Amino acid sequence: MGFESAKNNSILSKLATNEEHGENSPYFDGWKAYDNNPFHPLKNPNGVIQMGLAENQLCFDLIEEWIKKNPKASICSTEGIKSFKAIANFQDYHGLPEFRRAIAKFMEKTRGGRVTFDPDRVVMAGGATGANETIIFCLANPGDAFLVPSPYYPAFNRDLRWRTGVELIPIHCESSNNFQITPKAVKEAYDNAQKANIKVKGLILTNPSNPLGTTLDEDTLKSLLNFTNQHNIHLVCDEIYAATVFDTPQFVSIAEVLNDNETNYCNKDLVHIVYSLSKDMGLPGFRIGIVYSFNDAVVNCARKMSSFGLISTQTQHFLAAMLSDEKFVANYLAESAKRLAKRHKHFTNGLLEVGIKCLKSNAGLFCWMDLRPLLRESTFESEMSLWRVIINEVKLNVSPGSSFDCQEPGFFRVCFANMDDETVDIALSRIRRFVGVKRSGDESNAAEKKQQWKKNNLRLSFSKRMYDESVLSPLSSPIPHSPQVR
Repeated sequence: MGFESAKNNSILSKLATNEEHGENSPYFDGWKAYDNNPFHPLKNPNGVIQMGLAENQLCFDLIEEWIKKNPKASICSTEGIKSFKAIANFQDYHGLPEFRRAIAKFMEKTRGGRVTFDPDRVVMAGGATGANETIIFCLANPGDAFLVPSPYYPAFNRDLRWRTGVELIPIHCESSNNFQITPKAVKEAYDNAQKANIKVKGLILTNPSNPLGTTLDEDTLKSLLNFTNQHNIHLVCDEIYAATVFDTPQFVSIAEVLNDNETNYCNKDLVHIVYSLSKDMGLPGFRIGIVYSFNDAVVNCARKMSSFGLISTQTQHFLAAMLSDEKFVANYLAESAKRLAKRHKHFTNGLLEVGIKCLKSNAGLFCWMDLRPLLRESTFESEMSLWRVIINEVKLNVSPGSSFDCQEPGFFRVCFANMDDETVDIALSRIRRFVGVKRSGDESNAAEKKQQWKKNNLRLSFSKRMYDESVLSPLSSPIPHSPQVR
């Protein structure tokens, strides 16, 4: 420990000096590599392309066009200045009523209108990060634990654990069944926690999945709802990618499952949803996080806690106007799905051209890329070596599977929706070049190894004959001392 670290440890809190934030993960290291050398088509064409950031930048033109047509939505425009004083002075942590109504309606539309949401249960938070932490503060004490299927979003370690003191227990999912959650794996993780005297308070699901880009079907959701109810633990569903579904099957919200007659028996007080506009609308900078709970006590507690991470009233006012425009919302959701599907197809087809496969997915802003054939050996050390080459030489920031707690080396998450078409094609050309060089290098190495093996085999045979004939000269008999054979 350096002098500065020791000094800080003595004068700062444990929270301020611990490493639980998770910033030392390769997931964040890749971002730092990009920040130090960011790609720009003209100013820095050899820089690192950011493919580790799950942002949806494909429909900004639709939002910009709406803003031009609706200047009154902004209190900083000539048309909207009349609302300035009222909005600037509003500070009720319940939020603007029109904002909560608009959010509830938007959540309904992103779920195909198959379920309704109560605006009075909409609680604001500072992005999905704030919403996730808020719900954990409401449900658990330090030392308690939540089950979470892995691979899972690396920043959960920050969002759910760092300040709450809660532990995460991975439910290990495997590539053999496309990383699907099985009842056996859930029960095994729960039972192991019980044996270790760890108090499990709930199960956290990300649906659609980050990093897999897959959705949970209704039967799986019912099974998991049954499990949590039987064990009297919470079910928290992170649904921030709900509107990024671009292919079948359609997204099924836990709210839909609760409406099913077959689940009328379940305790709704144990079910909670986390939502955001960061992914579905591509507005991470607006910090729109939502806690939606079916438990009145959780709604009340979360609302009090929201004082620490409110959404600015100016932002609420603007979004209330935009999300209340039903024609705009319908067009945006349809066009976003269409553009995501097109980009996903273009990118995955480009990878397939060089033999790189991805997990079949129908949602999200990323692919779960299978680079196992490029590993020198099936180890996490080899995965990290390959990742360093991709970052430092290929100049692409992709995220290694180990940072998502994936138990099988060789998988990488690569984001495709945070850049323009030209940058995607540059990224694909770099991947093609890298794979071509690596494979030719591997073939060359294989040929050299094969040739070396023949030579060594010949020498060993020759030495063996000399040994058999008892011709034990200093030059021939002690095989282990031969540098060539060694």
